[in-house]
Amino acid sequence: MKRLAIAFCLSALASIATAQEARVGSYNAFIGTQDLVNSSGIRLENAAQVLRQDRANVHRFNILQAGDTKDFWFFAPDSRAAMESLFAARGGIPATTAQAILRGNVPVVVYIYARDGNFTGLEVVIPG
Repeated sequence: MKRLAIAFCLSALASIATAQEARVGSYNAFIGTQDLVNSSGIRLENAAQVLRQDRANVHRFNILQAGDTKDFWFFAPDSRAAMESLFAARGGIPATTAQAILRGNVPVVVYIYARDGNFTGLEVVIPG
């Protein structure tokens, strides 16, 4: 299954290989109380860390809340480790969005961007 997911991911990225950055996908998440702390139980300090923990909960710990969807990009720890810098690459997470994420109990949509088959950034929005 992992090989199939990796092949799909690489195929999707290769098919959009252009000189311009493009949105290559997205996933939905519901930020619940379990996403607000790391696996040691320590409260996370910024929204990017919370979004990273959400993906770890989904892929590593199989903790999904209603509204969470699986994705093809962040099943590997190395991919999740890059999330903070990928949000920063697109200007960071807007303050009001970050505050809502840190409070929890909020749905979000995360958009993934790439150029020439390489991840270039992430963007998070609160739908509605």
